[in-house]
Amino acid sequence: MFTGIIEEVGTVQRIGGGSLAIAAETVLTDVHLGDSIAVNGICLTVTSFDRHHFTADVMPETVRRTSLAELKKGSPVNLERALSLSSRLGGHIVSGHIDGTGSIRSLEKEGNALLLKVAAEPAILRGIVEKGSVAGISLTVAAVTEDDFTVSLIPHTREVTNLREKKPGSILNIETDVIGKYVEKMMQGAYTQEGSKAVPEKSALTRAFLLENGF
Repeated sequence: MFTGIIEEVGTVQRIGGGSLAIAAETVLTDVHLGDSIAVNGICLTVTSFDRHHFTADVMPETVRRTSLAELKKGSPVNLERALSLSSRLGGHIVSGHIDGTGSIRSLEKEGNALLLKVAAEPAILRGIVEKGSVAGISLTVAAVTEDDFTVSLIPHTREVTNLREKKPGSILNIETDVIGKYVEKMMQGAYTQEGSKAVPEKSALTRAFLLENGF
């Protein structure tokens, strides 16, 4: 698990052949083989390391779901070590399992903030709510429409992440709220087997049920 609070920006040294090598410093101070490190919000497993870099294997499914295919040698990547039980939960609950990608539609200044508007598919937007959270980077949603969502960035967030490199058209990894995904699944109800078909049962967890019980 992660928080979405970026610890440093590393640099891609090599990508291809099902693996990724990244130059880093902070995330290597206490690294071990098999540790999880979030790379642009993607949970990857450390397969080797030295004082200056680490490598991770990358599955085809991960490439299909994320922006990894756009990386090349020299690309900056956001890095975060897995959460420890003694850490402050300064961001959000993040699994590092990316739901899909979105593309930056616009960047617009608003006072000391920067409004970042991201276009995404309906399947992604269904899991995004106003004032809720969205990751790879821990961000709070300012607005949601039928085809995009907006987050407001403080200067610090842009300075310490690779968002400073992004522009309209750039692709971002998106992870929606993990609790919301489980609630949605429960609302759909269970499945029963009828012959060769799986048929959905009607869920007892309905809007009326939640309202009656104070939710």
